Amino acid sequence: MIELKFPDGASREYPDGSTGRDVAASISPSLAKRAALAEINGKQWDLDRPLESGGAFRLIMRDDPEALETIRHDAAHVLAQAVQELFPGTQVTIGPAIEDGFYYDFFREEPFSTDDFAAIEKKMAEIVDRDEKLVRQVWDRDEAIKLFEAKGETFKAELIRDLPADETITTYATGGWVDLCRGPHFPSTKFVGKAFKLTKLAGAYWRGDHRNPQLQRIYATAWATKEDLDAYLLRVEEAEKRDHRKIGRAMELFHMQEEGRGMVFWHPKGWVLWQVIEAYMRRRLDAAGYVEVKTPQVLDRKFWEASGHWEKYRPNMFVCETVEGETLSLKPMNCPGHVQIFGIGQRSYRELPLRMAEFGACHRYEPSGALHGLMRVRGFTQDDAHIFCREDQIVDETRRFIELTKIVHADLGMQTAYINLATRPDVRAGSDEFWDKAEGMLGEAARLAGVDPVIAEGDGAFYAPKLDFVVKDAIGREWTCGTLQLDYVLPERLNAEYIGEDGQKHRPVMLHRAILGSFERFIGIMIENYAGAFPLWLAPTQAVVATIVSEADDYAREVVAKFKAAGLRTEIDLRNEKVGYKVREHSVGKVPVIAVVGKNEAAEGKVALRRLGSQAQEVVTVEEAIRILTEEATPPDLRG
Repeated sequence: MIELKFPDGASREYPDGSTGRDVAASISPSLAKRAALAEINGKQWDLDRPLESGGAFRLIMRDDPEALETIRHDAAHVLAQAVQELFPGTQVTIGPAIEDGFYYDFFREEPFSTDDFAAIEKKMAEIVDRDEKLVRQVWDRDEAIKLFEAKGETFKAELIRDLPADETITTYATGGWVDLCRGPHFPSTKFVGKAFKLTKLAGAYWRGDHRNPQLQRIYATAWATKEDLDAYLLRVEEAEKRDHRKIGRAMELFHMQEEGRGMVFWHPKGWVLWQVIEAYMRRRLDAAGYVEVKTPQVLDRKFWEASGHWEKYRPNMFVCETVEGETLSLKPMNCPGHVQIFGIGQRSYRELPLRMAEFGACHRYEPSGALHGLMRVRGFTQDDAHIFCREDQIVDETRRFIELTKIVHADLGMQTAYINLATRPDVRAGSDEFWDKAEGMLGEAARLAGVDPVIAEGDGAFYAPKLDFVVKDAIGREWTCGTLQLDYVLPERLNAEYIGEDGQKHRPVMLHRAILGSFERFIGIMIENYAGAFPLWLAPTQAVVATIVSEADDYAREVVAKFKAAGLRTEIDLRNEKVGYKVREHSVGKVPVIAVVGKNEAAEGKVALRRLGSQAQEVVTVEEAIRILTEEATPPDLRG
């Protein structure tokens, strides 16, 4: 007999060999029909697979959030089956569930086309309607290899050969179609539902190696309901409209090119945006008691060996050699340099906490396939800072940082959705006592700042736990921006010390912290959050003075001079074009305000203000326009 403990606290015994369906049927026949999966001791289990042990047990329904990954997993099988039914001779390889969907890689001489999607989706719907059972089968390794080789599935046979010797070989069959898989799966194809859609085609190499055969990857998405699918597709459509790369080109903010992979070419307007954000951050940091430093871009290998980065980050470091035999590296991070500054001279406990900030340019090698606009680059600038403090100062410094981070994110248009407390990983330095204390301090600091952190089990750094700040943008997407990490290790490795109140030498604790993360990525997120329509204080060009007739050109120049003298970033448009054309063109460039002037405005000393996205206009004097716009253009930290 096995004993099962249910979520309500009740326990019952069942005969050995009982399945999740048996358990469901013992509760209610209708429950046995509705149940999609079993869960035993936190592990999902096929509903019709005999339970191998007792323990904590519950049933998962198809519409439960925990079932979504299996919907996508099963949908990948249905996709592969549909493709092979429609295109005989196609080989299947792997098809995992991924964030927001799934994909499957196929080997086929003839290329797929997105024109094939409609037929594939129709066939998938047919397979769902067949309500075919998903039957788990256990195989002898050699027999399984023979099975797939007989089917011409050489990739599957290779996968089986490479599995560990003690791995149980299992397949899942729907009718006459069989796929290699660990499971678990739903009882039948009907549980997949029809809230799926094929989204795009891509190329891939077998096992990610360019020396291997090239495969065709079909990406798709699947959801529990059609409403969820429609909402997702709407989010994707909105995200495509907000693509920072497209908007960046339209607004002339930046570009990237093959000769500088992962490096950003900032254009004048983009650099204005950068400088506005940097000036804002510098004021916030100065008010919060930080001192700013600058550390070298290139340092000797010996330095990185001492810090431990050579051992752990060498594949991601850009390394060069000099004619004198030196091996140098561009810095991948700023922290070791800050320890060097801390270590010059004798430090006293009275100087702590020492909050040391740097807008530090770093370089890390990222594979070319992983690069993505401003979001994933090789050269980036961090709004980096390190707080050297005593252990009894950790909680207060963490609380201060949380409060500062929430203010900055809000000022830049995004609210902190939640904070993750990333706890001890399996492989870690330090004792359990140390981790208990460190996790407790970060949790306490978060709660003092009015935040109940979300526990991210096992996501901490190997040397200490950390807090990660997750923000939500205008269309509900979540981004991790900002982090704080406790570090006892680097001060030890680089021999950082201060003289304590007792006259003895002590190691400081080092808090690694960033609010934006990197300027590049955060600006990319901001572009998409605002869809390029920045609030006036952030807009690279805050106003354009555009003429209706050439007779107003001199007056337009006077208005521009007054706007600029008031500190407004202003351009002029004197082209011999209709004003409607000018307005539309500057709207594409996301200019927030267009000040239109003609003969009447020139005669009366006025301007007609048009706001981005509005057909209305407000006719005011130049002085009133300056008052309105300068007040609106004042950065949040400088407002009264």
